[in-house]
Amino acid sequence: MTAAPLADRTFDPQQAIRLAQEAFAIEAAAVQDLRSRVDGVDGPFVQAMRLILGISGRVVVMGMGKSGHVGRKIAATFASTGTPALFVHPAEASHGDLGMVTQQDVVLAISNSGEVAELAAVLPVIKRQGVPLVAMTGGVNSMLARHADVVLDTGVAREACPLNLAPTASTTAQMAMGDALAVALLDARGFKAEDFARSHPGGALGRRLLTRVIDVMRSGQAVPFVEPQADFSTLMQEMTRKGLGAAAVVDASHQLLGIFTDGDLRRLIETGRDLRALTAREVMHSGPRTVRDDALAAEAADLMEQYRITVLLVLNADGRLVGALNSNDLMRAKVI
Repeated sequence: MTAAPLADRTFDPQQAIRLAQEAFAIEAAAVQDLRSRVDGVDGPFVQAMRLILGISGRVVVMGMGKSGHVGRKIAATFASTGTPALFVHPAEASHGDLGMVTQQDVVLAISNSGEVAELAAVLPVIKRQGVPLVAMTGGVNSMLARHADVVLDTGVAREACPLNLAPTASTTAQMAMGDALAVALLDARGFKAEDFARSHPGGALGRRLLTRVIDVMRSGQAVPFVEPQADFSTLMQEMTRKGLGAAAVVDASHQLLGIFTDGDLRRLIETGRDLRALTAREVMHSGPRTVRDDALAAEAADLMEQYRITVLLVLNADGRLVGALNSNDLMRAKVI
């Protein structure tokens, strides 16, 4: 049936608002009802977790229609939070993709009714292989539930759809149960923010938690430095040539002695002294802010913000100068 053009129908804004607010209320109630279904240390939620934590393989998620879309999201959330997972379409499974499922895996099958024909065709094979089966369903007495080792009840009182037909509240409940499993599993596995970043290297979080100072710093001939006996002219030439707005002062073994910055130059000019007669040791200030080369680049950004500076000198584990970076370097690396 083709939807009638808007001009041929009556649009009631108040009715639309009422239905939207009712949908929010129905779906919120559906999620809230799940809280009581994860009670008990021997309950189905904990049993499902023990099954998943006890395997050496992956969580194979299956579902048809809207439940399949939810399943893809749950599999993706599992995979990015420390629980290896993949989605297998039940219809494709009965035509060869069931070979993706091994005895080291656990299957998470999702169906609101629990009577989906495509799942019914593959569940007996899964059981014969000895693969554990977790069912996420609203049909606790359904075909799917009877095959399952553990049943997670995601049944809802009604759908948010005014016809009580389109999967709405039921898919929200499925999504919430999947998220609950994912967050409980990541905690049980000791999954940290750094682990999350490793599976999200292209995102902002990944850059902040994976990028090290050594990855973004200037090194080698790009680092401005002079020895303490260098005259003022040599110091200024080094600063100008390297374009960092500062120069480090180091000894013969590259141990850091101090730094001279554009700000130091302005203050020095205001004194009216004869700059030509000065050496780097005389104009530098000791104890500059530094960062280790193996530190996170985000830590360097935090130091710059904390001390309101734009340049940091980089030292290695032996305290030798190995690099330098400024806020522009961090911006180019998209750390800030």
